[in-house]
Amino acid sequence: MAPPTTPPSLDDIEALATDALLTLPEHLRVRIANVVIRVDEFPDDETLAEMGFDSPFDLMGLYRGVSLDRQTTQDVRQDLDMIFLYRRPMLDYWCETGETMARVVRHVLVHEIGHHFGLSDADMERIENQD
Repeated sequence: MAPPTTPPSLDDIEALATDALLTLPEHLRVRIANVVIRVDEFPDDETLAEMGFDSPFDLMGLYRGVSLDRQTTQDVRQDLDMIFLYRRPMLDYWCETGETMARVVRHVLVHEIGHHFGLSDADMERIENQD
């Protein structure tokens, strides 16, 4: 198959994220069913400032919420747990590394899902290597 001649769109990234979710172990998929996954071009300025990033290209994904290891039954939740995937930073990474876009999206998604579960980097790496 020839490499694509145009970069993946927001919808393409969303489809790749949906496909990547299906590769995760069932016990994880069940526990992220209520997490919203959103694809944007870039993180917003407030997020960049909050995280201390100078460039919007420095952040490929973000988990916003309370990780499962920190949730309690007494918590009154106001917001949904969300995972943001940022298209343009992922496109830059894709071009720089030569990895497939599906692999880049899965990598970022697994990392952000790991934050939802409160997993260590080693745990995230194990999940990522299960494909």
